Amino acid sequence: MQYLVSVIDDGTGPDTATEQAAIDAFNDRLRAEGHWVFAGGLGSPDPATVVDNRGGEAIVTDGPFVESKEYMAGFWIIEAADLDVALKLATEGSKACNRKIEVRPFL
Repeated sequence: MQYLVSVIDDGTGPDTATEQAAIDAFNDRLRAEGHWVFAGGLGSPDPATVVDNRGGEAIVTDGPFVESKEYMAGFWIIEAADLDVALKLATEGSKACNRKIEVRPFL
């Protein structure tokens, strides 16, 4: 089963060199153990653009969709046998990046 593991930043700033080294080590472990699918970091939501084309005409709005102190700063897509394994990996990922983590299964 695949899971989206989202990194939640509270605006404390970019990761430190120590955190980046821990994230790199965690990524290497995910690859070595067969859990790695894909991962990426995201920039601040400030320059985001929202596109809404649900009506007759597309509306393009500057800025993030949701105003919040917390935002998704990155993610992993992992393979895990079940939710327990995904949560164990997320716990280790949270420690590595020093951020909160949200885990959601793909449908």
